[in-house]
Amino acid sequence: MSAKWCHVISHPLVNARLSQLRQSDTSSKDFREGIHDISLILGIEASRNLEEETFQGQTPVGPFTGTTIKPKIGLTPILRAGLGMTDALLSLFPTAPVYHLGLFREKVSLQPVEYYSKLPPVPPIDTCFLLDPLVATGGTACAALTMIIDWGVPVSSIKLLVVLGSEEGLNHIHTEYPDLEIWVAAVDPKLTPDGLISPGLGDTGDRLFNTIRA
Repeated sequence: MSAKWCHVISHPLVNARLSQLRQSDTSSKDFREGIHDISLILGIEASRNLEEETFQGQTPVGPFTGTTIKPKIGLTPILRAGLGMTDALLSLFPTAPVYHLGLFREKVSLQPVEYYSKLPPVPPIDTCFLLDPLVATGGTACAALTMIIDWGVPVSSIKLLVVLGSEEGLNHIHTEYPDLEIWVAAVDPKLTPDGLISPGLGDTGDRLFNTIRA
């Protein structure tokens, strides 16, 4: 799956890391590190078209013209699994504010339920990186996008970063928000009747935080 609106990262390091994450016997520590590493690559790739501005500086040898990132970047992880991506993006944008959105998917209806929002009254940012490691049906990401757009950030200024998505879920998001820019490490073709990505990664939040029930 590849389209102008959906950028699928094709890289041997990403493929190898993702294969390790898929293994059911991968420890929470290794799972967290793998999510971090893939998120870092996603962040670098998704940042390649950010606008730059120049400044004049001085090295120990002589003057130079340098650049900085012009837009003010904000990070919005969807709790709780989005926390696993946050540190990687903060390493790229260390001064970026982090706005947490709490959403979970109701198990029967598979519909998103909001339980927490930490958005200030007016957005002080120009570009928002929405962090959601796993997109299955796409309902949770769509709900988060609605919250961010209602907050005042236009969809053209939002980048959705995803470690693994389903074709159905990504197409659902694109149908709802055709102008959204999506960056995803890999795409799986199937959803189970329970709305889980197959073969997928399992419950990303449980695997990140070692809360898998025996």
